[in-house]
Amino acid sequence: MRVLIDHSSPFLLAHGGVQVQIEQTKLALGRAGIGVEFVRWWDESQSGDVIHYFGAVPQNYLTLARQKRIPVILTAYFSSTCNRSDPRLRMQGMIVRGLLGLPGWGSIKTQLQWYSFREARQIVVGLQAEHHVLEIVYGVPPSRINVVPLGLDDVVLAVPPAKRTGDYLISVGTIRDVKRSVDLAKLALTAEVPILFVGNPYSELDPYWQEFQGLIDNRLVRYKPHVADRTSVMALLSAARGLVLFSEYENWSLAAHEAAAGGLPLLLPDLKWSRECFGDQATYFKRGDDQSNVRILKDFYLSACDLPAPHITRYSWDDVARKLIQIYERARTSR
Repeated sequence: MRVLIDHSSPFLLAHGGVQVQIEQTKLALGRAGIGVEFVRWWDESQSGDVIHYFGAVPQNYLTLARQKRIPVILTAYFSSTCNRSDPRLRMQGMIVRGLLGLPGWGSIKTQLQWYSFREARQIVVGLQAEHHVLEIVYGVPPSRINVVPLGLDDVVLAVPPAKRTGDYLISVGTIRDVKRSVDLAKLALTAEVPILFVGNPYSELDPYWQEFQGLIDNRLVRYKPHVADRTSVMALLSAARGLVLFSEYENWSLAAHEAAAGGLPLLLPDLKWSRECFGDQATYFKRGDDQSNVRILKDFYLSACDLPAPHITRYSWDDVARKLIQIYERARTSR
């Protein structure tokens, strides 16, 4: 089998967890004996048995692939949507179904990326909450939805329990508004809790990054640029007292799972994704209550060395590849 991988955003424009997912998926499929390469848009002689597209794919892309008899497997991301309440999702579903059912919308519907969720041969998501979105909002049959958690690097899976010898909490992720990096830095200053932020902005010219830079005092708000090497990342995590995320939303947080696998307790936003992944094994902020969150952050910091890490199922990227190969085979035989 030959798998072609495609994605809409060059990594030079938007790095992050999706980049890690794509790179590690490609490597793991190769180790499993699958021929895999990135789509070469300039090469009309390139061939493949399936296309695995990461992100929302234009409907015309699916039409052309169908004409070539190449099934498209879509990895979809609903970081914001999957954390919405069920009543809001049902309302969104009513709107979507209403738009799809309007007469005379044929040409417009084909330009809407969410229309492709109904057309892709198989869809992969990381959470049951995202599975829920595809069913309720977009009406995708469960037989075409597959929940496949992200994997962890072998270095992460083999790391010994965290030593927690440092005097800081750690927060790993892109410095941006969705991660609420500025809000967490201000919270750290108010609570007098040292936090090491590890990550890069999308651009040095981003006003949000410049605001964050102004809060770095190297005492309570500490900063280290993104570290790609997993051994170095795990060394930073191992020395921290715990991991803290203050994101507006996430879906499957690689940083949180790496920290948990490394033996760290977690302080997370109280959202659907975090409850699904960690249940009552993590500590949670209160939504929209910064006064309480100052106390929660301080209490977590003071007790973190004695808190247990979440006990989670840990998947390797090879585990992920095996699940994906089954999905590819199913996509090739279904219509």
